[in-house]
Amino acid sequence: MAHSALSAPSQWIERFAPLVDSGSTVLDVACGGGRHARLFAARGCHVEAVDRDAEALAQLVGVEGITTTLADLEASDWPYAEQRFDAVVVANYLYRPHFDALLESVAPGGVLLYETFMQGNERFGKPSNPNFLLAPGELLECVRGGFTVIAFEQGEVSVPKPAMVQRLCAVRRGARKTLPPLP
Repeated sequence: MAHSALSAPSQWIERFAPLVDSGSTVLDVACGGGRHARLFAARGCHVEAVDRDAEALAQLVGVEGITTTLADLEASDWPYAEQRFDAVVVANYLYRPHFDALLESVAPGGVLLYETFMQGNERFGKPSNPNFLLAPGELLECVRGGFTVIAFEQGEVSVPKPAMVQRLCAVRRGARKTLPPLP
């Protein structure tokens, strides 16, 4: 399923979006058609939406609160090395060489919302390349020491399609966040 084919925000991202205050800066990594960029812009955030797909980014041109950047995140240095965001959102994307830099892009007290595929997904189709599949507990290990984990899940899901995923909501050490109410 192509990024641009997804229109509804991830339920995981929606669940924890209230941790990100209106007026916050948000980086939507590999944003595709911008389902999460739109979600946070509608909540009054200033969103930097980055992707390598110019056609997908074109869907976001003129949307209030969203700035787009065309960049191949795997072809060069991390383009946000000097910037910090109040939230970084990643869905259905994994590129380990920039993972530490991505974590550094979360400001102290900022929120990391991450959801992507893990080992075992190959039985459902793509992605099946181990380079794009997290090992069990890998997201937890990546944030250990620098973030407070609010929620973590891993395992098989059936929505929006059968897959093996890991999901993480974490706050970079430096400030407290109040948990959103349960739905």
